[in-house]
Amino acid sequence: MESVTIVECPRDAMQGIHDFIETDTKIQYLNKLLACNFDVLDFGSFVSPKAIPQMRDTAEVLKGLDLSDNSTDLLAIIANNKGGDHAVSFDEISCLGFPLSISNTFQERNTNATIEEAWKQLEYIANICVVNKKKLVVYLSMGFGNPYGDSWSTDLLSQFSNRLINDFHIDTIALSDTIGCATETIVSSVFSSLSEISNKVELSAHLHVNPLNAKSILSAAYMAGCRRFDGAIKGFGGCPMAKDDLTGNMPTEQMLDWFADNNIKNRINPIAFNEAYNFSSKVFN
Repeated sequence: MESVTIVECPRDAMQGIHDFIETDTKIQYLNKLLACNFDVLDFGSFVSPKAIPQMRDTAEVLKGLDLSDNSTDLLAIIANNKGGDHAVSFDEISCLGFPLSISNTFQERNTNATIEEAWKQLEYIANICVVNKKKLVVYLSMGFGNPYGDSWSTDLLSQFSNRLINDFHIDTIALSDTIGCATETIVSSVFSSLSEISNKVELSAHLHVNPLNAKSILSAAYMAGCRRFDGAIKGFGGCPMAKDDLTGNMPTEQMLDWFADNNIKNRINPIAFNEAYNFSSKVFN
């Protein structure tokens, strides 16, 4: 039976919400998600509180998590050297996630750095991850196209991916549909074009979708060879730049349904997942 790796992304779901979610509520929700036995939990970020005020309590949230007898890797997003230094200081965090865009326009908007500056930051972050025995996931933002007129092609994705593998020895590259522009055809083309490096690096899909096309796009990624998927319960989150109000994260419940229908193995505890699913309404209203 085939198996997949599932990454739950409450950080992505929460970060754009204007009203501050109380720290205790975040802790309760994350503990319910930990009980689900996800492979990875994208739980918080160490970025400027001015830029992402919702995540300003990540260190405090971490203290409240029940990590006893738990095999879920905790992943924290960082956007620069300072954030990397902060994140690696916590033994509980297994993975760091760094956003690198193939669109210079988006890189500057997202991290206030050019692509070349981001490469230099990534070199530093990759080194401190090795020293501190952390895994490093690089999110290739605008992985399926961009609205800025910047260059985009599968060849460009291959160039970035090969540099990440050869120069930085990255373990996981997450192709990120930042604005929800991916179609079945584009997703299939992207993952098929990168198949030659799939034996060197784990490729992941961080897809922003409309609930009506979520399963068809998920299917396209899987059929093209992807075996690691990011999601968020009920599809909360996504990018505010997406022009479709229905566009959000890949709904985890739809992923689980599709995997079950296609006899694809995963680690999720269904009873615990239902509890987390029901609790999510207290977090996101």
